[in-house]
Amino acid sequence: MGSAMEKAAYRIVDANFNRAREALRVMEEYARFVLNCGLLSGRAKQLRHELSTAIAALDAGSLLAARDTLSDVGVGQKVEGQLARATLKDGFTAAAKRLTEALRALAETIQTEDTKTAATIERLRYDAYMLEKDVVLFAEPAEKFQRVRLYVLITSNLPAEVLALASRCAAGGADCIQLRAKDIPDDRLFALAVEFVDICREMGALSIINDRADVAAAAGADGVHLGQNDLPIEQVRRLQLAPLIVGKSTHSLNELERAVPADLQPAHGPAVLPTYVSLGSAFATPTKPKIDVAGLDYVRQGLDRLAGAGVDHVAIGGITRDNVEQVLRAGAERVAVCAAVTRAADPAEACRRLKAKITGLLGA
Repeated sequence: MGSAMEKAAYRIVDANFNRAREALRVMEEYARFVLNCGLLSGRAKQLRHELSTAIAALDAGSLLAARDTLSDVGVGQKVEGQLARATLKDGFTAAAKRLTEALRALAETIQTEDTKTAATIERLRYDAYMLEKDVVLFAEPAEKFQRVRLYVLITSNLPAEVLALASRCAAGGADCIQLRAKDIPDDRLFALAVEFVDICREMGALSIINDRADVAAAAGADGVHLGQNDLPIEQVRRLQLAPLIVGKSTHSLNELERAVPADLQPAHGPAVLPTYVSLGSAFATPTKPKIDVAGLDYVRQGLDRLAGAGVDHVAIGGITRDNVEQVLRAGAERVAVCAAVTRAADPAEACRRLKAKITGLLGA
């Protein structure tokens, strides 16, 4: 930037550069420590690096010389509620807004003297908008799913049975319930899904629709669970009307690697990652007798593989009240069951006893 630049402009640049870097640090730490997502924290870090590189093209000495904190009329000015933050997410949202405002001020100010640097800053502003969007779309489903301990699958094509089981399991403490109705015409499936979602919502359980992202979105479900041959996750994200929990079945490390690739590019990663994967089958299961038993070793290996990916888990397959302790000792914090409760004489009581054991063993 030319030496003719006025001192006031340097003050604007210095103040907004600091503001933008501070905001990016807050966003980076949220992605790193709250979401545990290396891809998103890496994007925030990269954006911060690119911003610093762009500003380095300016006269650093002039920037520092222009700083005059003592005479800054903005120092000490406060707006009611300016720093009110109820959650870490509130802090992230405020930082994201502060970042794009600062980048706009930088681009407008630098434009008068250095159009190339201004163009770089403007590009970074749009990158910041995308980062905010990707974090929010990733974070909201992840935060919902984190509270799950007991996940129940209802496998039935009988609407009355599905709705009765959903109500009883939710009453017994199921945190998340999945509807698996494979052989129902679409119009009947949609009608059933709407009632199923309503019951889950009223009783405080998350609602998941098996396979059908279109039905999940249309019925207002919390999420969809995908098998190995279902619609790609990136396409599911395009269908969502609000951030969806997206689950993915895995039965081996090869399937897990395909679901959560280690070599994802940061710019594209969040759109193709599931919110959680199921790890199983932990034991033999009557629900899917043809599925090979992966065992507890796969649960352990899968959890190791997921570390730092920001993708959650649920252990699945043949889990009962009698063997759930083995699953939790393997490291799982969320377990999915089907026959253990849906075929019980009293599904609500079966859920209640299983949930009590899970929370007791986890200390949560």
